[in-house]
Amino acid sequence: MPLTTPTAADSSTADASQALLRLEDLQVTFRTPRGRVCAVDSVDLHVDPGEVLAVVGESGSGKSVSMLATMGLLPGTATVSGRIRLEGTDLLQCSARHMRQVRGRDIAMVFQDPMSSLNPVHTIGKQVEEMLLLHTEMDRRARRDRAIELLDRVGIPAAADRVDSYPHEFSGGMRQRAMIAIALACDPKLLIADEPTTALDVTVQSQIIELVRTLQADTGMSVVWITHDLGVVAELADRVAVMYSGRVVETGSATRIYNATRHPYTSGLLRSIPRLDRPVEDLLPEIPGSPPTRSDPSACCAFAPRCPAATTECHDTLPVLQPHGRTDHLAACLHTESVDDGLDWQADRPGVDDTDRTASTPTPEVLVEMDGVAVHFPVRRGLFGRHRSVVRAVDGVDLRVHRGRTLGIVGESGCGKTTLGRTLVGLIDPTDGEVRIDDQPLSTKPGRHRRRVQMIFQDPFSSMNPGMRVRDIVAEPIRIHRLHPESTIEDVVSRLLQRVGIVPATMERHPHEFSGGQRQRIAIARALAAEPEVIVCDEAVSSLDVSVQAQIVNLLRELQLDEGLAFVFVAHDLAVVRQISHEVAVMYLGQVVEQGPRDALYANPLHPYTRALLDAVPTPEPGADDDRVPLQGDLPSPSAPPAGCRFHTRCPLAVPGVCDTEAPALREAGPDRRVACHLVDVDADGARLVADSQTPTVEPQQRRQNPMRGTRQ
Repeated sequence: MPLTTPTAADSSTADASQALLRLEDLQVTFRTPRGRVCAVDSVDLHVDPGEVLAVVGESGSGKSVSMLATMGLLPGTATVSGRIRLEGTDLLQCSARHMRQVRGRDIAMVFQDPMSSLNPVHTIGKQVEEMLLLHTEMDRRARRDRAIELLDRVGIPAAADRVDSYPHEFSGGMRQRAMIAIALACDPKLLIADEPTTALDVTVQSQIIELVRTLQADTGMSVVWITHDLGVVAELADRVAVMYSGRVVETGSATRIYNATRHPYTSGLLRSIPRLDRPVEDLLPEIPGSPPTRSDPSACCAFAPRCPAATTECHDTLPVLQPHGRTDHLAACLHTESVDDGLDWQADRPGVDDTDRTASTPTPEVLVEMDGVAVHFPVRRGLFGRHRSVVRAVDGVDLRVHRGRTLGIVGESGCGKTTLGRTLVGLIDPTDGEVRIDDQPLSTKPGRHRRRVQMIFQDPFSSMNPGMRVRDIVAEPIRIHRLHPESTIEDVVSRLLQRVGIVPATMERHPHEFSGGQRQRIAIARALAAEPEVIVCDEAVSSLDVSVQAQIVNLLRELQLDEGLAFVFVAHDLAVVRQISHEVAVMYLGQVVEQGPRDALYANPLHPYTRALLDAVPTPEPGADDDRVPLQGDLPSPSAPPAGCRFHTRCPLAVPGVCDTEAPALREAGPDRRVACHLVDVDADGARLVADSQTPTVEPQQRRQNPMRGTRQ
């Protein structure tokens, strides 16, 4: 059964017949050892010339599979039916040779992980030239010149020098820029970007979004942006298609989707996003449960089991896309009026007492102390390793973690936050300084302290033994530390899994049989099994869908209230950190540049780097960030940090002769606040950045070029 009626499809846009790409009744199924899986179910989509279409939804919704089918990149286990028309030509009827010509020349694709997409043994320039070799008649010199031109176009500094660099010599953001250069080599008509910013820092993400927006405006190419991050979509998209369980459930202009959504699933996704422009909620609204896996096309609304507005009719009827208000806004829901009335996503959830976050509450006792902690890694280079250098991953950090509270540590990749977390757990020995737990040095009783401080890693799948069952994975810390008799371990594991929302009956399964969010819950259960007092969360939600992210953040908050746990929450997303943290420390190139209570730091960020991070967080509202200017440049090498203030090479407020010569000290800037910046004045009225006043230290021209916002409410 098609997803849309002919009338709805024909009325979706006045010039749909002129679409560059059209997917008509597309269906994709996969053969698996457990039977057939229906990944894409009767999808109708179109992309107009010069348009940016965002395809959003949770993992498993079918958005990536739809575009991989368009590229002809699905494995042999896939069965594809329907029509995929590129300028009227049905790609499903084309030969393999014709599809090889289409890929790269007419349609190009940028994948989520550039490191796994680039060939590590070939230079970046060679990989750009390869696309030109396949699709053009250019000679070798012309291909090299074109490669340099493309790298320069996407913002690679000193492109003529970096063209012969290898992928591992580029930062994450530069690798993604190189992937875009490869995709643009033959001036394609359509660029498909599959989660291209998911694993990137917010500052690099902002740079990539601005780059794609500029390139699209300059070349007029169409863009399909696949993502689960509705904040990113608001900055980039002209039109949005929301997918769930293999079907399109809502489509329309970005403005209509964000301001007048007509489907409960879209409403749930939007409400799950932590926002900087709104007050912090006790618990994030979350969509309960997880998407289903189906073997056959839907016969009813697949979202009904998770929908707060669902009725008996929803479980018996398959809704089709119908226009709502405007012919270009379609939704597949039987109860669109419920979205206007508001949906109670938290009806079954108890409230939480969040009074411990207020400034008037006395600060609990200090549980963990880090004094002058430094972690340096020696590096040998050159023939026989004669040239030695030192990577200063962490370079003199003083922090405190209070019992029952959360310390958020934020910063870009390479700032040292993960290394600091691993040092706290005892996985890395500090080069200098000391970590103390209850005033006892970590080095004196590492085994005992390791039980008290546990860690949740970014990728739960790679942190688990794929050959072990979940029962044994969770039980392992119990056995290592001899916390319970063997006869009671299974009952303990059952209670832990139930506590984190995993059905105990599934403990006999292996990690690959669970979704990403479920695996992260299992990782939390394993950390709890050691009965810790502190848990280090290392980017624990950065790669999860926004709905699953909300579930995990809420779970951690509830565990903290029930168990009195302290958390060290390492992340680069300041909106998520704001939701869960009591105190926040901002790190740059191995050092803390600002630290203080959450509310004070977010309301009045003092350091220019903190302001840049806050400004890089996208607002899930079209047009809200049109005036934003991304932080430019990449993080300098920690093996050769700049003299003076380490941020001065990227700071638009840096004062020559001051910021580039003298390193600022981390000094008091108010109650429990510290900042390391020459441009912050502290007096009886409080602390302020001189760019916010008329202080003549910073020239007016420098203030006009400042891309960072001031006080946030």
